[in-house]
Amino acid sequence: MTRTSTSLCSRTWVLDDPVDPLAFLGPGGFAWFAQGFGLATAGVAARVSSADAADVLADIAGDDPVGLPGTGPLAVGALGFHGRGQLIVPARVTGRTSDGVSWVTEIGPADEAAEGWPVTPVSSPRPPDRRRWSASVEEALARIADGRLSKVVLAREVAVDLRRPVEVAAVVDRLRQEQPSCFTYAAGAYVGASPELLARRRGRDVVSRPMAGTVAQGGAPGDDHRLVAAMAASEKEQNEHRLVVGDVRSALTLLCDDVRGTEEPDVVRLSTVAHLATTIRARLVDPSVSALDVAAHLHPTPAVAGVPREAALAAIAELEDFDRRLYAGPVGWVDSRGDGDWAVALRGATLDGTRARLVAGAGIVAGSDPDGEWDETESKLAAMRSALAQD
Repeated sequence: MTRTSTSLCSRTWVLDDPVDPLAFLGPGGFAWFAQGFGLATAGVAARVSSADAADVLADIAGDDPVGLPGTGPLAVGALGFHGRGQLIVPARVTGRTSDGVSWVTEIGPADEAAEGWPVTPVSSPRPPDRRRWSASVEEALARIADGRLSKVVLAREVAVDLRRPVEVAAVVDRLRQEQPSCFTYAAGAYVGASPELLARRRGRDVVSRPMAGTVAQGGAPGDDHRLVAAMAASEKEQNEHRLVVGDVRSALTLLCDDVRGTEEPDVVRLSTVAHLATTIRARLVDPSVSALDVAAHLHPTPAVAGVPREAALAAIAELEDFDRRLYAGPVGWVDSRGDGDWAVALRGATLDGTRARLVAGAGIVAGSDPDGEWDETESKLAAMRSALAQD
């Protein structure tokens, strides 16, 4: 339930010395690290729906002498694949700009001890079943062949048993070291490092960087280069990428003008996979549209759902045998000016004591092979398995 926003006020100040925001992550708090920028939260000033976030933030009185994206009051969180999650206005935010300036924002009155998100118990999914996976992929291919779908993303979940509980902050720290080019995030016990920028907004400038097309990495350098070259030349991978980019560009034209993207996709190399990525830039027609608004407008992209969207979502509901929960939904932050960063919540895990739940998906298009798509999900799961590894 949303608290009365007029009861809240905020204060922001610069710290004399640089700090690592992760050291100030509270229980159940939110963390975000990307390209030198970082923030971590503690406590709860308000819980808000995504629809109410802008109004609540606008009504918070306060002083923000820093005036940079991410300073002042924020709404943060993970909205989940179905976009129905709750956001939190934290009681305390500790942040660091990409050039090393550290700041603190406090918002009150607030419950300083409140946890942002309760732990979602991790149940025991069925053991991985390649036959069921193959049957789902074959059914998706049949729907593609008869014209009902052009693409659908199918995912599977796995449980990882740990020898001892692991702290969220420790996993965040390991991920930001092992995946420095990704958006490292934590929303309560859900933690991950996503390579995919859904929406960034600075003033009227918007950036989205959709990804589709995947190949495994982590082998011998010569093998990795050969595989990347094959992916870049593959008609199947290029087609999958074009579907995603075309959808994102079309969606942005409803909010923006001057929508433009790179001529050819870039290759993004990560520790266990490489992707094709296209950077799309645009300029908002209405400056009151926030980063959260743009993210909600774009989600779910074909990178996590499919084309056409409604047919793909129906296929996911029918062919997947679990609830995606936070997987593949928007995760990020928005400030009172409307600036913010939102990534697609990929390569993540829900932590629950000595168990973790991981989810990974693969885009099914004409030419997909069930075994190849299974191997792709294994490569995507490998990054989080590495971050959870214990001596």
